[in-house]
Amino acid sequence: MSLSNALPRRLRTFLSVAGAVALLGTAATAALAQDETHMFAHARGETEIPVHPKRVVVMEPVQLDTAIALGMTPVGSPSLNASVGIPDYLGEEGKKVTVVGTFPQPKLEAIAALRPDLIIGTESRHSAYYNQLSSIAPTVFMPAHTDPWRDNMQFTAKALGSETGADQLLAKYDQRCEEIKKRYHVEGKTVQFIRPRDTVLSIYAPGSFAGGTLECVGFKIPDRVWDNSISSSISPELVLDATADYVFVASTNPADPTSIPPSILANKASFPKLFAVDTAYWVSGVGSIGGMAVLDDIEKALAEE
Repeated sequence: MSLSNALPRRLRTFLSVAGAVALLGTAATAALAQDETHMFAHARGETEIPVHPKRVVVMEPVQLDTAIALGMTPVGSPSLNASVGIPDYLGEEGKKVTVVGTFPQPKLEAIAALRPDLIIGTESRHSAYYNQLSSIAPTVFMPAHTDPWRDNMQFTAKALGSETGADQLLAKYDQRCEEIKKRYHVEGKTVQFIRPRDTVLSIYAPGSFAGGTLECVGFKIPDRVWDNSISSSISPELVLDATADYVFVASTNPADPTSIPPSILANKASFPKLFAVDTAYWVSGVGSIGGMAVLDDIEKALAEE
C-alpha cells in the first residue's frame, strides 16, 4: 500500500487543498514578478504588490463597493451570507464577482482557484487567515472594518493603484449631501436609524456609515451613550427611546409592511415619519455607491412631504 493511500481520507483532502493553494500561490508570485510592483504599507507592515492589479479578491463590503466604483471589478468577494450573494445595488458589475464564502469565514480554496494577483482584507476580521492568504497572492490588510468608512475607502483605492480615486468619489458624495441639505432644510430635525437584530433593536451612531450619511444632509441623531461603538442596542420594550422626527428602519424587504418590528408598529403614533429601507446598502453597502443609494432613499422620504 502506498504511503498516500495509507493516510486518513480527511488528511489526504487537506494536503491536496494545501498543495493546490501553494501551487497557485507560486504561479501568482511568478506572474507578480513580471509586473510593475511597489511596497505598500498596511496593518501587517509592508508588502510588495502590483501597481496596477488585475485580478483582485476583496474581503470587506467597503472594498467591494469602492473597487466597483473605481471601475475595477474584483474577481472574488465574500458575501453577508451564503444565501444572499453579492448585493443587487452593485448592479451588473456585482454579478460578475464570484462569491468566496462569508465575510467572517472566507473560503481559501475558492480564493486560490481565482488566481488573484492581490488580496485585500482586514486585520480585525481576517487576522487568522493572513499567512494562508499571503501564500496565495500578495495580501494587504486594513486595520479594522469598523474604522471610519472614508478612511477604509482611501486605503482600498490606494491598494488598487488609485491615489485620488477615493477623493473624487467622496467629493461627489459630499456634493450630493449638500444639495439635499439646501433643498430640504432638515437642520435641527432629529433622526434615528434602527436595525432589528434577533431580540434587540440596534440604533446607529453618527460615526456609523448610515448615521454619518443622515447627518451629512443636516439631520441630528439624538445623543446617547455609544461606548465608542457604531451602534447601541435596546430591548423592544424600550422602543420609545428610539423616537425622532424621522425614523428609518432596516429591512431585507422594505416593500413588505410587516418587515417593521411589531414593537414599532404598536407605537406607530410615536413614529409619524417612518420609512423601511434596504439593509443591503444601509448596513452592508459601505462605500460611495452604497452612500448614493442611501441618499436616494433619504431624498425620496423628504420629497414625500
